[in-house]
Amino acid sequence: MTMLSAIERTAIERAQAAPMLERTLEWAAINSGTRNLAGLSAMAATLADAFSVLPGALELVEPEPVETVAPGGAVEPLAHGRHLLLTVRPDAPVQVLLTGHMDTVFAADHPFQQAQWLADGRLNAPGAADMKGGLSLMLAALDAAEASPLAERFGYTVLINSDEETGSLSSRALIARAALGKTAALTYEPALPDGTLAGARGGTGNFSLVVHGRSAHAGRNPEEGRNALVAAAALAVMLADAKAPGLSVNPARIDGGGPNNVVPDLAILRVNFRPGDAAATARAQAALDAAIAQVSAAHEVRIELHGSFNRPPKPIDPAAARLFDLVRDAGADLGIPIAWKATGGVCDGNNIAACGVPVVDTMGARGGAIHSMEEFLIPESLPERAALSVLTLLRLAERGRP
Repeated sequence: MTMLSAIERTAIERAQAAPMLERTLEWAAINSGTRNLAGLSAMAATLADAFSVLPGALELVEPEPVETVAPGGAVEPLAHGRHLLLTVRPDAPVQVLLTGHMDTVFAADHPFQQAQWLADGRLNAPGAADMKGGLSLMLAALDAAEASPLAERFGYTVLINSDEETGSLSSRALIARAALGKTAALTYEPALPDGTLAGARGGTGNFSLVVHGRSAHAGRNPEEGRNALVAAAALAVMLADAKAPGLSVNPARIDGGGPNNVVPDLAILRVNFRPGDAAATARAQAALDAAIAQVSAAHEVRIELHGSFNRPPKPIDPAAARLFDLVRDAGADLGIPIAWKATGGVCDGNNIAACGVPVVDTMGARGGAIHSMEEFLIPESLPERAALSVLTLLRLAERGRP
């Protein structure tokens, strides 16, 4: 740590002394699956209390309206939890966005609810790595930065949403507003166990294709029917065939059908696209349009398309590369080797980058096996990554840019 100033050393020591593990255990004990609205409400209140130690205006923001296609084909509203938004010194010359999510993939009735210590010292707990540990170290870093003489040089917005695990559909507009005018952004998704960060990311799009056919008796007059299930299957095959280098396509589910003696008049195909870049997104949209047109004509059915490409691909552009370099250099001064690699996964970093803001989106704790009952957090990474965050923040404040 020979390259650190006295101000930086003091801030790092304060961040590392914060009760990050205790907070992580407390927060992991609150089930906050995306659809558990009561649990999300409890989690939001707990986070609001914790983050209230920071100055600025803190509020819990109502979610934007979201619709979903039910298994019966009806378009219905889908409720979400509130999002935490904290704004500190919005007129400071340097503005940083810090984001995370309070939701997990584990529903209230999921068997994975309890924390346990593993023999090798890792913490196995729901959401410990993804990302309640990340939220805890984010708070520790901000608290330490606030105690620094450099605090007045930068302002920041903290956005912790309730729906990241399901696509941030009710917080997407809030993310875009929070990103306006920001110098840089840090998101607290977990790093890999060895500390590697996510670099470039592909995008994603989720769609429901509602196929309306015509029912008929399967034995008496099947020729008068229009089989929606067969049409949905044809759509699935056509879309699966659209996969190519840089574009994966996953037809994931077909809802519909009924008794064996009835030609089904309704089916719903659910499909996910993973485009690697903007050109692949355009190819995916063209494949959707072509499949709908061809299947509609060949099977004489009506097809309604619902959904969107909700997370654009995130390349490493020159501004993002400079921010990664700043984080890497901060890590070097802390004795932490920092590397990154491209990934097919997506997160809110995709949406932030699409707003033109450079972002490093794996500033959270080191961990692994996320989205499974084997999820683990490496506890010694909490003070390690809190130090990395506070040093990154202070150097952004000093330099005025990445």
